This record gives sequence, C-alpha cells and structure tokens, in this order.
Amino acid sequence: MRLVGAVLVVCVVATLYYRPLASYLETRRELAARQAEVAALEATRDALERRLAFSTSLEAAQREARRMGWVRPNERLFVVKGIPAWRKARAQAAVKP
Repeated sequence: MRLVGAVLVVCVVATLYYRPLASYLETRRELAARQAEVAALEATRDALERRLAFSTSLEAAQREARRMGWVRPNERLFVVKGIPAWRKARAQAAVKP
C-alpha cells in the first residue's frame, strides 16, 4: 500500500511540475530566438550607420552625381560609345601576329 501511495504522490508531483517546466523550456527557446534576432538587427543597424556615414561625405555625393551623369559648372560631358566592341577588336588584333 505504501508503494502505491508513493507512486501516486510521484505522479501528482510530476503532473504539477510538467506545465511550469514546459513553459520554462519554451521561454528559453523563445528567448534564444529573440536574442538571435536582436543580434541580426544590431548588425544590420551597424551596417546602415556605416553606409550613412559614408554616403553623407562630399566625395560620396560627388561620385553618385557623376554616376548619374551630372557635370560640374564649366565642364563638358563626353559620352564614349562602342567600348566593348573596341576592346574585342583590340583583343583580336593582339592575338594575331
């Protein structure tokens, strides 16, 4: 009879501890996922801050303006066409003796 009572007590205690233990383990998994998400977001933020610092410099603004085809006052814009064909012809000419 004592054995049955002991088993019954162990079963009741296990039942009482199951939900808090399951909740604790789930919370730990969720915390780890959130910490990984925070680390990824911090890395993204750092990259964006570096990009912002770089893009706000005068040199970066000038490079971007040149890329868009803007010219400074009193400058002339020259558009050179056919560069890939010229390179191909030059490469072929260099191969032939």
